Amino acid sequence: MSDIAAAERLRAWVREDFGIDLVAIDPVGSGADVAAEVGRGTSAAGERYAVKWSGGGTTAGLAVSAWLAGRGVPGVAGPVPTRGGGLWSERAGRRLSLAPWASDEGALDGGMTAEHWEAYGAMLAQVHDLPVAEAPESLPREEHTHERWASAVRVLHGECTSGELPDDHLVRSLAAEWRAAADRIAALLTHADALGRKLRAQYAPEVVCHGDPHLGNVLLRGADVSLIDWDDAVLAPRERDLLFAIGGVLLPFAPVSRQEQQWFFAGYGPVDVDPHRLAYYRCVRALEDLAVPAAQVLENRAPEAERADALSLFRGVVSSTGLVGLALASAGNGSAAVTS
Repeated sequence: MSDIAAAERLRAWVREDFGIDLVAIDPVGSGADVAAEVGRGTSAAGERYAVKWSGGGTTAGLAVSAWLAGRGVPGVAGPVPTRGGGLWSERAGRRLSLAPWASDEGALDGGMTAEHWEAYGAMLAQVHDLPVAEAPESLPREEHTHERWASAVRVLHGECTSGELPDDHLVRSLAAEWRAAADRIAALLTHADALGRKLRAQYAPEVVCHGDPHLGNVLLRGADVSLIDWDDAVLAPRERDLLFAIGGVLLPFAPVSRQEQQWFFAGYGPVDVDPHRLAYYRCVRALEDLAVPAAQVLENRAPEAERADALSLFRGVVSSTGLVGLALASAGNGSAAVTS
């Protein structure tokens, strides 16, 4: 199906399911969710919507964003209801959903001021303070297991250290980088396993977490901030979210400075952070950030430019200042830099 025909089909679905006539849908990519197509839809009246057609994940993100928006949490846009009052419709085996378009300005564009950081912290604090008993039942719970990413890393290790690599310069570069970091990756797996076992045996208060609140999911509009993409929402210890503001280089090209952490906690408020939980989440995130770009590099049917970008991301994660080193340091000494 051509791009034009696909867009026309999507517009027809939106019109039939949501009663909204879009004059255009411009693709904006899917981020890390390769099972989703995301577009910016514009109505004849000029209203704009995020249009998502997804075959991955669960419905928890739609349910929790609707719940949060209904409770007046600033910066959270709930999904637009279907004609029948649902949060999504089913189309061609995928979920079709709409939400108001928050902004064209991303926090990664460099516009985060002290005011924005404080508003961002205050927003997450409000989410974390909501009664867990009232949260949507579809929201999953943290189990401190990470087999999904551990298995992916082990499979990738076998592929990258194989003696039969394809004649592809990106794959061979990835394999060289992986071999150079192999001992550190093995140590990362060991630490994640040990910390996971320890934390599964310990009680920790759970809060509603976004699950992935890095700056790529933060949008700016004037002095206001919005947090989008709630697909990884989970009931978990608050460290699951605070990881992204405390001493982490989760996006190698956008580290959070100590000053920015202080601005964040001026909005969030004082909190005691468990360094072992923080270390565990760093290790798990590092495993994910190794596995996702490495798999993209190995996907030789993808455009070369996208694979080259993925290789660059992988290099950032295993670099001397990347997340692998940070995770190993915090897991190894049982402490983490905490500013609150």
